[in-house]
Amino acid sequence: MLNLIAIRPCNVDLYDLLQPIILPNTSPNAKFTNWGQTFSCTPLAIFEPATELQCELILELARREGRVVRAVGVGHSPSDLACTTGYMLRTTKLDRLLEAGITLDALHAELAKHGLAMINVGSISDQTLGGIVTTATHGTGINYGVISTHVMGLTLLLADGSRVFCSRQENSDLFTASICGLGSTGLILTVTLEVEPAFRLKEIQQTIKFHECVRSLDSLVTASEHVRFWWFPAADTMRVSSADRTVEPIKPAGSWLWHSLIGFHVVQFLLFVARFILPLNIFIGRFASWLVSTKVIAIDDSFRIFNMECRYPQHTTEWAIPYQNTKACLHDLHDWLKREFSDPNGLRPHFPIEVRFSDSDDIWLSPSNGQKTCWIGIVQFKPYGFEVPYKLLFERFEAILCRHGGRPHWAKAHHLRPEKLRKLYPRFDDFTRVLESVDPRGMFRNEYVERHIFGKTGPAYHNRVFKRYAPSQ
Repeated sequence: MLNLIAIRPCNVDLYDLLQPIILPNTSPNAKFTNWGQTFSCTPLAIFEPATELQCELILELARREGRVVRAVGVGHSPSDLACTTGYMLRTTKLDRLLEAGITLDALHAELAKHGLAMINVGSISDQTLGGIVTTATHGTGINYGVISTHVMGLTLLLADGSRVFCSRQENSDLFTASICGLGSTGLILTVTLEVEPAFRLKEIQQTIKFHECVRSLDSLVTASEHVRFWWFPAADTMRVSSADRTVEPIKPAGSWLWHSLIGFHVVQFLLFVARFILPLNIFIGRFASWLVSTKVIAIDDSFRIFNMECRYPQHTTEWAIPYQNTKACLHDLHDWLKREFSDPNGLRPHFPIEVRFSDSDDIWLSPSNGQKTCWIGIVQFKPYGFEVPYKLLFERFEAILCRHGGRPHWAKAHHLRPEKLRKLYPRFDDFTRVLESVDPRGMFRNEYVERHIFGKTGPAYHNRVFKRYAPSQ
């Protein structure tokens, strides 16, 4: 491979070499907006490298000019985690098998050619492999860790231009920091991932009352390999999904009403109208619960069962609590929402509230570090992309989750700073120590990392600095 440090081209030569992979300012993609249409930024330049050599050139230019480099995949994180005023490096063309820029959709297809599959998958597969690794993205299953626990090794391009392999046996501190590193330890080039022979899942979905679900929580969560709940507060129901590995033949299924014209377009139209008639949200929540109320049994390839449709752009927040606090937390959330519904001026949340589970791990910044975990996420849809009130709803939701030991999902917007994060993560200072060691000048520290990990303050680091619509309520 060409050694850039040895040839040391001048900046003009670097610009010439990089020109083919720089998005022109006239391109509609020269401004970055995340999938949820909630955060946006205009980087100094956006690069779309297709080779490791081009990545090295980008970092060489950034070192010379003292710029920040932020790697971003498809921008699915519903926070400003990917935003920067420096250089943005899009990884979507680094998309060969197990390269960091490959999407999970593409990875599923490639693995299937070899009779293989990922061990666990989250609710969507739009994201890049590098993105899910660096945020400790999770699926569900009380005996299954976050997806980062399946990573066996990483190849990183560090801030000084060196290429390093790390694993639990080699450069172990760098590895443990990087598999939930928020993209701040270095540029992930390749991921060595533990997989298993391709398998099918048999999923049973049924609706039960909220209190019945909470009473039977432990037995429900442990009865199947992969269990998740969708809570419809307005209807006081829980949609329970239980999935296990099977050798039975494929039998796709689903709620026809939910996935049809009614389920998608009518619900979106009603959500739009409810922007002006807030009490309508209660009816919509009950209506949506009814649309999915029938018992459904489906058998399909694993990733098709794991995945679900995100439906509409949205505001969302998700927190992880110790599993032993789940019942108490759900009861507190239920009591709070009951008060909101009984108040004529109360908040009117959308649906559903998603409840998932993961095993404990030893990853320094993983929300499941040291504890079996329950993940609880709330959403406010943006029908047709229009804004909806969400800030006060999320503040009250997060206050309850914090009382129960909540740790925020790193890909989603949150308010915690180093002084609080340090109390939640025993190895937080080990993480920052690794960052100072491999990136002392902060090449990979964008505003999100500077704010949440290093405690930077001021207008440039405010949590709404990249907010797409400042007047959101």
